[in-house]
Amino acid sequence: MEEEKKIENGIFVFDHSKLQTQANNIPSEFIWPTSEIYHTQKELSEPLIGLQGFITGDESATAEAVELIRTACLKHGFFQVINHGVDVNLMNAAAEEIDTIFELPLEKKLSIPKKPGSPASVHYLKSVLGQDFERTGWVYQRYCKSMQKLSGVIFEILAVSLGVDRMHFKDYFEDGSSIMRCKYYPPCDNSGLVLGTGPRSHPTALTILYQDQVGGLEVYTNNNWYSVRPRPDALLINLGDTFMWRTEIETEDHWFSSLVQKKTKVVRPPEYLVLREGPRIYPDFTWSDLLNFTQKHYRPNFTALQSFVHWFSSSKNI
Repeated sequence: MEEEKKIENGIFVFDHSKLQTQANNIPSEFIWPTSEIYHTQKELSEPLIGLQGFITGDESATAEAVELIRTACLKHGFFQVINHGVDVNLMNAAAEEIDTIFELPLEKKLSIPKKPGSPASVHYLKSVLGQDFERTGWVYQRYCKSMQKLSGVIFEILAVSLGVDRMHFKDYFEDGSSIMRCKYYPPCDNSGLVLGTGPRSHPTALTILYQDQVGGLEVYTNNNWYSVRPRPDALLINLGDTFMWRTEIETEDHWFSSLVQKKTKVVRPPEYLVLREGPRIYPDFTWSDLLNFTQKHYRPNFTALQSFVHWFSSSKNI
């Protein structure tokens, strides 16, 4: 298997085109511990939530969407939206364009510099991949702008669901940044031994996911894992740890968990929620505090918040 993997800058790099010919000889780096392998035949039965009525100001449709989102957030912090205002043709183009990048030779992909915060722009992709990828740059520039706009809508309806000012969260996260991440998992005949990504939560505030028709995403709720059926026109919304923290108070109603806020901005629940619902259970923190913890000390999972609280409180002597 040595020709399928090599070390670059201290980490293993795998050539998926060669791995596909070794279906019965999976590299040990891909095999997950038995305790983290889950097999489920259950499908998450959740309604698709239409946003068009909320966007256009239809009171009846807004009330229905608000209640569905509130229920989903209380259960697991995950829901799917349709009629969201993002052009379906643009979504399909984004999926097609990324295939051309993933299909590049390994040497070409390794030559692309990885710079934190690099924008998905025409100029950037042309500069690292060449003139042939100008269309790719235009597609992802438009895609990111559309997702940024949609995140504002999601923050508005989340605020309405919580009973705070409609613009509270949208304004709070307005000067934040967004991260676009594309993932590819090569076919595997022994998929029962591996996971593309292990069980985890997102440290960010909000994730908008466009899932292709292959599937594979699962959500943990009611002490079970449930698969999420791909929907051609739907986008999946997942609340991250930062948003959960932003709304968390000492009550039985917990909103569970990528858009992130400005690193220096303090994260705390709206004062109105604290006055209405009860005392807080988490201290104030900044996004840079949580980012530092998840990137340097801890892999995000179901206990990320509790682990971060312990680490943060110890480091700040709280």
